Amino acid sequence: MHLLQPLQIPQLDGGNAWWLSLILAGDAFRRAISNSVTHKARLSFTVWRALPQRVLRPADEPAKMASFIIFKFSPERSNVTQVSGTWSEAQIVGHACEYYEPAQLNPHGYVVIYLHGVHLNRLHDKPAFMRQFDRYGLRVVCPRTQRSWWTDRICEEFDSQMTAQRYVVEHVTAWIRDHWEVASPRIALLGTSMGGQGALRIAFKHPQLFPVVAAISPAIDYHLRMDEGDETLNAMYPDKEAARQDTAILHVHPLNWPRNLWFCCDPVDQRWHESAERLRMKLAALGIPFEMDLETSGGGHGFEYYSRMADKAFAFITERLESERLRA
Repeated sequence: MHLLQPLQIPQLDGGNAWWLSLILAGDAFRRAISNSVTHKARLSFTVWRALPQRVLRPADEPAKMASFIIFKFSPERSNVTQVSGTWSEAQIVGHACEYYEPAQLNPHGYVVIYLHGVHLNRLHDKPAFMRQFDRYGLRVVCPRTQRSWWTDRICEEFDSQMTAQRYVVEHVTAWIRDHWEVASPRIALLGTSMGGQGALRIAFKHPQLFPVVAAISPAIDYHLRMDEGDETLNAMYPDKEAARQDTAILHVHPLNWPRNLWFCCDPVDQRWHESAERLRMKLAALGIPFEMDLETSGGGHGFEYYSRMADKAFAFITERLESERLRA
Protein backbone atom coordinates (compact mmCIF):
# COMPACT_ATOMS: atom_id res chain seq x y z
CA MET A 1 0.00 0.00 0.00
CA HIS A 2 1.23 3.46 -0.92
CA LEU A 3 1.69 5.96 1.89
CA LEU A 4 1.58 9.63 0.98
CA GLN A 5 3.83 12.16 2.62
CA PRO A 6 2.13 14.16 5.39
CA LEU A 7 0.53 17.38 4.23
CA GLN A 8 0.79 20.46 6.36
CA ILE A 9 -1.67 23.26 5.77
CA PRO A 10 -0.61 26.51 7.46
CA GLN A 11 -2.61 27.99 10.29
CA LEU A 12 -5.39 30.07 8.73
CA ASP A 13 -6.18 32.35 11.60
CA GLY A 14 -4.87 33.67 14.90
CA GLY A 15 -5.28 31.92 18.22
CA ASN A 16 -4.83 28.35 19.30
CA ALA A 17 -4.53 25.73 16.57
CA TRP A 18 -5.06 22.01 16.79
CA TRP A 19 -3.76 19.03 14.88
CA LEU A 20 -5.90 16.29 13.50
CA SER A 21 -4.47 13.07 12.08
CA LEU A 22 -6.58 10.80 9.95
CA ILE A 23 -5.91 7.52 8.17
CA LEU A 24 -8.33 7.52 5.28
CA ALA A 25 -9.05 5.56 2.15
CA GLY A 26 -10.56 6.65 -1.18
CA ASP A 27 -14.17 7.79 -0.99
CA ALA A 28 -14.19 7.62 2.82
CA PHE A 29 -12.16 10.84 2.93
CA ARG A 30 -15.03 13.26 2.40
CA ARG A 31 -17.32 11.44 4.84
CA ALA A 32 -14.64 11.20 7.52
CA ILE A 33 -13.83 14.88 7.32
CA SER A 34 -17.49 15.85 7.30
CA ASN A 35 -18.44 13.66 10.25
CA SER A 36 -15.39 14.33 12.37
CA VAL A 37 -14.38 17.88 11.68
CA THR A 38 -16.78 20.22 9.95
CA HIS A 39 -18.75 21.04 13.04
CA LYS A 40 -15.66 21.60 15.14
CA ALA A 41 -14.62 24.74 13.27
CA ARG A 42 -15.96 26.87 10.46
CA LEU A 43 -12.68 26.77 8.58
CA SER A 44 -12.60 23.00 8.22
CA PHE A 45 -14.56 22.97 4.94
CA THR A 46 -11.99 25.35 3.49
CA VAL A 47 -9.25 22.98 4.53
CA TRP A 48 -10.49 19.83 2.85
CA ARG A 49 -11.69 21.59 -0.26
CA ALA A 50 -8.23 23.06 -0.65
CA LEU A 51 -6.58 19.62 -0.77
CA PRO A 52 -5.53 18.60 -4.31
CA GLN A 53 -7.69 16.06 -6.10
CA ARG A 54 -4.68 13.79 -6.60
CA VAL A 55 -4.63 13.31 -2.82
CA LEU A 56 -8.34 12.66 -2.54
CA ARG A 57 -8.41 10.29 -5.51
CA PRO A 58 -4.96 9.24 -6.75
CA ALA A 59 -5.00 8.50 -10.48
CA ASP A 60 -3.15 5.19 -10.27
CA GLU A 61 -5.21 3.49 -7.53
CA PRO A 62 -8.36 5.57 -6.93
CA ALA A 63 -10.10 3.09 -4.65
CA LYS A 64 -7.18 1.40 -2.96
CA MET A 65 -4.53 3.92 -2.07
CA ALA A 66 -4.68 5.11 1.52
CA SER A 67 -3.38 8.43 2.70
CA PHE A 68 -2.06 9.69 5.97
CA ILE A 69 -2.98 13.34 6.17
CA ILE A 70 -2.06 15.83 8.84
CA PHE A 71 -3.45 19.31 8.73
CA LYS A 72 -3.51 22.27 10.99
CA PHE A 73 -6.13 24.97 11.38
CA SER A 74 -7.61 27.37 13.88
CA PRO A 75 -11.16 27.02 15.12
CA GLU A 76 -13.40 30.08 15.14
CA ARG A 77 -13.36 29.90 18.93
CA SER A 78 -11.00 28.00 21.18
CA ASN A 79 -12.14 24.54 22.25
CA VAL A 80 -13.85 25.57 25.47
CA THR A 81 -13.65 23.07 28.30
CA GLN A 82 -14.72 25.33 31.17
CA VAL A 83 -17.99 27.24 31.31
CA SER A 84 -17.36 30.93 31.96
CA GLY A 85 -20.78 32.56 31.53
CA THR A 86 -23.57 33.22 34.01
CA TRP A 87 -27.20 32.18 34.39
CA SER A 88 -29.90 34.64 35.46
CA GLU A 89 -33.67 34.68 35.65
CA ALA A 90 -36.16 37.21 34.32
CA GLN A 91 -39.91 37.55 34.65
CA ILE A 92 -41.51 37.90 31.22
CA VAL A 93 -45.21 38.80 31.52
CA GLY A 94 -45.43 36.90 34.77
CA HIS A 95 -43.52 33.78 33.77
CA ALA A 96 -40.00 32.83 34.84
CA CYS A 97 -37.45 32.66 32.04
CA GLU A 98 -33.81 31.70 32.47
CA TYR A 99 -31.09 33.19 30.32
CA TYR A 100 -27.38 32.66 29.85
CA GLU A 101 -24.75 35.28 29.04
CA PRO A 102 -21.25 34.12 28.04
CA ALA A 103 -18.21 35.92 29.35
CA GLN A 104 -17.20 36.86 25.80
CA LEU A 105 -20.13 37.86 23.60
CA ASN A 106 -20.35 37.33 19.90
CA PRO A 107 -19.70 40.78 18.37
CA HIS A 108 -23.04 40.66 16.56
CA GLY A 109 -25.08 39.84 19.65
CA TYR A 110 -26.68 36.64 18.39
CA VAL A 111 -29.35 35.08 20.63
CA VAL A 112 -30.76 31.56 20.74
CA ILE A 113 -34.19 30.80 22.18
CA TYR A 114 -34.15 27.26 23.59
CA LEU A 115 -37.45 25.40 23.88
CA HIS A 116 -37.41 22.63 26.50
CA GLY A 117 -38.83 19.13 26.32
CA VAL A 118 -41.84 17.60 28.03
CA HIS A 119 -39.77 16.65 31.10
CA LEU A 120 -38.88 20.35 31.59
CA ASN A 121 -35.14 19.70 31.79
CA ARG A 122 -32.98 22.81 32.08
CA LEU A 123 -29.62 23.52 30.50
CA HIS A 124 -27.78 24.93 33.51
CA ASP A 125 -26.43 21.44 34.29
CA LYS A 126 -25.77 20.43 30.67
CA PRO A 127 -22.09 21.24 30.03
CA ALA A 128 -22.17 20.04 26.41
CA PHE A 129 -24.63 22.84 25.65
CA MET A 130 -23.00 25.52 27.76
CA ARG A 131 -19.64 24.90 26.11
CA GLN A 132 -21.29 25.73 22.80
CA PHE A 133 -22.77 28.93 24.26
CA ASP A 134 -19.28 30.02 25.29
CA ARG A 135 -17.55 28.79 22.14
CA TYR A 136 -19.73 30.92 19.89
CA GLY A 137 -20.43 33.74 22.35
CA LEU A 138 -24.18 33.18 22.25
CA ARG A 139 -26.77 34.52 24.65
CA VAL A 140 -29.41 31.86 25.27
CA VAL A 141 -32.94 32.46 26.53
CA CYS A 142 -34.87 29.53 28.00
CA PRO A 143 -38.59 30.23 28.44
CA ARG A 144 -40.54 27.73 30.51
CA THR A 145 -44.06 26.84 29.42
CA GLN A 146 -44.68 23.52 31.18
CA ARG A 147 -46.13 20.72 29.01
CA SER A 148 -47.65 23.12 26.50
CA TRP A 149 -46.04 21.47 23.45
CA TRP A 150 -45.27 25.03 22.36
CA THR A 151 -48.57 25.17 20.48
CA ASP A 152 -51.04 27.97 19.83
CA ARG A 153 -53.53 26.25 22.12
CA ILE A 154 -54.24 27.16 25.72
CA CYS A 155 -52.43 24.91 28.19
CA GLU A 156 -53.75 25.53 31.70
CA GLU A 157 -50.47 24.30 33.21
CA PHE A 158 -48.77 27.27 31.61
CA ASP A 159 -51.33 30.07 31.30
CA SER A 160 -55.11 30.21 31.13
CA GLN A 161 -55.17 33.11 28.65
CA MET A 162 -51.94 33.05 26.62
CA THR A 163 -50.58 30.25 24.45
CA ALA A 164 -46.95 29.13 24.54
CA GLN A 165 -46.51 30.04 20.88
CA ARG A 166 -47.76 33.57 21.45
CA TYR A 167 -45.53 33.87 24.50
CA VAL A 168 -42.44 33.12 22.41
CA VAL A 169 -43.42 35.02 19.27
CA GLU A 170 -44.63 38.18 20.99
CA HIS A 171 -43.25 38.42 24.50
CA VAL A 172 -39.91 36.58 24.60
CA THR A 173 -38.75 38.29 21.40
CA ALA A 174 -39.91 41.66 22.80
CA TRP A 175 -37.91 41.06 25.99
CA ILE A 176 -34.81 40.23 23.93
CA ARG A 177 -35.29 43.41 21.90
CA ASP A 178 -35.77 45.58 24.98
CA HIS A 179 -33.09 43.93 27.10
CA TRP A 180 -30.31 43.47 24.53
CA GLU A 181 -31.46 45.48 21.50
CA VAL A 182 -31.44 42.33 19.37
CA ALA A 183 -34.15 41.37 16.89
CA SER A 184 -34.72 39.07 13.91
CA PRO A 185 -32.78 37.83 11.99
CA ARG A 186 -30.21 37.69 14.81
CA ILE A 187 -32.38 35.31 16.84
CA ALA A 188 -32.47 31.54 16.28
CA LEU A 189 -34.79 28.84 17.59
CA LEU A 190 -33.48 25.60 19.08
CA GLY A 191 -35.43 22.84 20.77
CA THR A 192 -35.13 19.28 22.01
CA SER A 193 -37.90 16.65 21.84
CA MET A 194 -41.18 18.49 22.61
CA GLY A 195 -39.23 21.71 22.16
CA GLY A 196 -37.71 20.45 18.93
CA GLN A 197 -41.09 20.04 17.28
CA GLY A 198 -42.13 23.35 18.84
CA ALA A 199 -39.16 25.12 17.28
CA LEU A 200 -40.03 23.63 13.88
CA ARG A 201 -43.74 24.47 14.16
CA ILE A 202 -43.13 28.06 15.21
CA ALA A 203 -40.49 28.59 12.51
CA PHE A 204 -42.76 27.09 9.84
CA LYS A 205 -45.55 29.43 10.94
CA HIS A 206 -43.29 32.48 11.37
CA PRO A 207 -40.38 32.00 8.94
CA GLN A 208 -39.64 35.71 8.58
CA LEU A 209 -39.34 36.13 12.33
CA PHE A 210 -37.27 32.94 12.80
CA PRO A 211 -35.27 32.26 9.62
CA VAL A 212 -32.82 30.04 11.56
CA VAL A 213 -34.10 26.94 13.36
CA ALA A 214 -32.54 23.73 14.68
CA ALA A 215 -34.32 20.76 16.25
CA ILE A 216 -32.77 17.84 18.11
CA SER A 217 -34.96 14.72 18.35
CA PRO A 218 -38.16 16.61 17.47
CA ALA A 219 -41.26 14.82 18.78
CA ILE A 220 -43.20 15.69 15.64
CA ASP A 221 -46.07 13.18 15.82
CA TYR A 222 -47.06 14.21 19.33
CA HIS A 223 -50.72 13.37 18.62
CA LEU A 224 -49.75 9.71 19.13
CA ARG A 225 -49.37 10.41 22.84
CA MET A 226 -53.10 11.03 23.13
CA ASP A 227 -53.70 7.28 22.82
CA GLU A 228 -51.46 6.87 25.86
CA GLY A 229 -53.61 9.19 27.96
CA ASP A 230 -51.45 12.33 27.78
CA GLU A 231 -53.52 14.62 29.98
CA THR A 232 -52.29 17.95 28.65
CA LEU A 233 -52.78 17.08 24.96
CA ASN A 234 -56.20 15.62 25.63
CA ALA A 235 -57.16 18.86 27.37
CA MET A 236 -55.80 21.01 24.52
CA TYR A 237 -57.32 19.15 21.54
CA PRO A 238 -60.81 17.70 21.04
CA ASP A 239 -59.40 14.58 19.38
CA LYS A 240 -56.27 12.96 17.97
CA GLU A 241 -56.95 14.12 14.39
CA ALA A 242 -57.18 17.75 15.48
CA ALA A 243 -53.78 17.38 17.13
CA ARG A 244 -52.31 15.70 14.03
CA GLN A 245 -53.49 18.57 11.86
CA ASP A 246 -51.50 20.92 14.12
CA THR A 247 -48.18 19.06 13.93
CA ALA A 248 -45.09 20.59 12.34
CA ILE A 249 -45.29 18.67 9.05
CA LEU A 250 -48.78 20.02 8.40
CA HIS A 251 -47.50 23.59 8.83
CA VAL A 252 -44.86 23.34 6.08
CA HIS A 253 -45.76 25.88 3.39
CA PRO A 254 -44.34 25.28 -0.10
CA LEU A 255 -43.69 28.99 -0.69
CA ASN A 256 -42.94 30.34 2.78
CA TRP A 257 -40.41 28.54 4.96
CA PRO A 258 -37.42 29.30 7.21
CA ARG A 259 -34.34 29.74 5.04
CA ASN A 260 -32.07 27.86 7.44
CA LEU A 261 -33.41 24.57 8.75
CA TRP A 262 -31.59 21.73 10.49
CA PHE A 263 -32.86 18.73 12.44
CA CYS A 264 -31.58 15.39 13.68
CA CYS A 265 -32.88 12.22 15.28
CA ASP A 266 -31.17 9.05 16.48
CA PRO A 267 -32.08 6.11 14.21
CA VAL A 268 -32.66 3.95 17.29
CA ASP A 269 -35.22 6.48 18.56
CA GLN A 270 -38.11 4.30 17.44
CA ARG A 271 -40.78 6.63 18.71
CA TRP A 272 -39.79 9.79 16.83
CA HIS A 273 -37.41 8.84 14.02
CA GLU A 274 -40.18 7.92 11.58
CA SER A 275 -41.80 11.36 11.77
CA ALA A 276 -38.40 13.04 11.28
CA GLU A 277 -37.92 10.90 8.18
CA ARG A 278 -41.34 11.94 6.87
CA LEU A 279 -40.42 15.59 7.43
CA ARG A 280 -37.27 14.99 5.39
CA MET A 281 -39.28 13.46 2.55
CA LYS A 282 -41.82 16.29 2.50
CA LEU A 283 -39.18 19.01 2.50
CA ALA A 284 -37.28 17.24 -0.28
CA ALA A 285 -40.44 16.77 -2.34
CA LEU A 286 -41.27 20.48 -2.06
CA GLY A 287 -37.72 21.54 -2.90
CA ILE A 288 -37.28 23.29 0.44
CA PRO A 289 -33.60 23.51 1.43
CA PHE A 290 -32.65 21.89 4.72
CA GLU A 291 -29.90 20.00 6.49
CA MET A 292 -30.41 16.97 8.69
CA ASP A 293 -28.69 14.06 10.37
CA LEU A 294 -30.86 10.98 10.73
CA GLU A 295 -27.94 8.55 10.82
CA THR A 296 -25.70 9.47 13.76
CA SER A 297 -26.57 7.26 16.71
CA GLY A 298 -25.72 7.48 20.37
CA GLY A 299 -28.12 7.50 23.27
CA GLY A 300 -31.54 7.18 21.69
CA HIS A 301 -33.96 9.83 22.97
CA GLY A 302 -32.56 11.92 25.80
CA PHE A 303 -29.75 14.23 26.79
CA GLU A 304 -27.03 11.71 26.05
CA TYR A 305 -27.97 12.01 22.38
CA TYR A 306 -28.85 15.73 22.60
CA SER A 307 -25.40 16.45 24.06
CA ARG A 308 -23.73 14.39 21.34
CA MET A 309 -25.46 16.51 18.68
CA ALA A 310 -25.09 19.90 20.38
CA ASP A 311 -21.86 20.79 18.54
CA LYS A 312 -23.49 20.19 15.14
CA ALA A 313 -26.60 22.13 16.10
CA PHE A 314 -24.71 25.18 17.32
CA ALA A 315 -22.25 25.15 14.45
CA PHE A 316 -25.21 25.26 12.07
CA ILE A 317 -27.00 27.96 14.07
CA THR A 318 -23.97 30.24 14.30
CA GLU A 319 -23.02 29.86 10.65
CA ARG A 320 -26.58 30.57 9.50
CA LEU A 321 -27.08 33.53 11.82
CA GLU A 322 -23.97 34.99 10.28
CA SER A 323 -25.26 34.36 6.76
CA GLU A 324 -28.56 36.04 7.67
CA ARG A 325 -26.68 39.05 9.02
CA LEU A 326 -24.75 39.38 5.79
CA ARG A 327 -27.92 38.91 3.79
CA ALA A 328 -29.84 41.64 5.60
